[in-house]
Amino acid sequence: MSTASLRLYGAVMDGYRQLFVEGPTARFLSRSRPVRRQGYDLDLVVCAAAQESDDVVSLRLTRPDGLQLPEWRPGAHIDLFLPSGRQRQYSLCGDPRDRTSYRIAVRRIAEGGGGSIEAHELRFGDRVRVRGPRNAFAFVDAPSYLFIAGGIGITPILPMVKAAGSKGHLVYVGRSRKSMPFLDELPSSAEIRPDDEFGVPDVADLISRAQPGAAVYVCGPPPVLDAAQRLMFTLNPTGSLHTERFSAAPVVDGREFTATLARSGTEVRVGADETALAAIRRVQPGVVYSCQQGFCGTCKVRVLGGEVDHRRNTIPEHMLTCVSRAFGDSIVLDL
Repeated sequence: MSTASLRLYGAVMDGYRQLFVEGPTARFLSRSRPVRRQGYDLDLVVCAAAQESDDVVSLRLTRPDGLQLPEWRPGAHIDLFLPSGRQRQYSLCGDPRDRTSYRIAVRRIAEGGGGSIEAHELRFGDRVRVRGPRNAFAFVDAPSYLFIAGGIGITPILPMVKAAGSKGHLVYVGRSRKSMPFLDELPSSAEIRPDDEFGVPDVADLISRAQPGAAVYVCGPPPVLDAAQRLMFTLNPTGSLHTERFSAAPVVDGREFTATLARSGTEVRVGADETALAAIRRVQPGVVYSCQQGFCGTCKVRVLGGEVDHRRNTIPEHMLTCVSRAFGDSIVLDL
């Protein structure tokens, strides 16, 4: 194929993608090509930090050279590499049209792996490394939208609410108003329903607010997500459900097995209802991980013996310890 023909083919494919893949809403937000699957590696600097609620801080990150940052769309996240080497993923919650800085928000989890505590200690001028943006929670074109955000789950949804405009309706739940970030950035039509004022949310009642054919976006604690997945297509069979969780999904149909860590010879028993990552962290607290959902690849480890039950992405001769399990009673890992 000639160079001219290749260029013509590329132009046709770009037009097809914009019309049928990205949709009119996506084209309004960004007329350039979709963000790369692996994103970009960037050295950024903290240009602002703000307390958004009792346990949530927002951080603005910018390039030291002042150049524009890569584009992103609502629902996108970045991988943040902290000074300690910990890697964590945070949703972008600023304005996609502002390419001078990225804004993320971090909820402090005292009993977590230490990443959120370290992020809370970042100050103006601190340097961090970022990979992204990437998007596993894409904002689709739809006739109407219902957004259900729980606590820190507002972060990926906030840019979507603004992009949807009058076609969207937001229901925001949380423990109390003091624990719910970004209340002052919400549209006047948003329903704000803290538990200490309205009680524990009735997810069926919330989903019933969606119009027929609506795109329903839910991000929040596991009970809210699980209820939405169970109820959505009974309550709104013509709609579409889009979810994102910030914690590991529960193990389904698990069975016990033994993971041998070859470098030390340590044997770890993995319970039927826990992940291999959770079991390994009991004896190696510093083992690296990030998303805990099987898509970032941070916890990938080489398999030296045994067979892997791949429960998300199949990576030959490797295991994603946050979701994958052993076929049979044992597996040997290069740890």
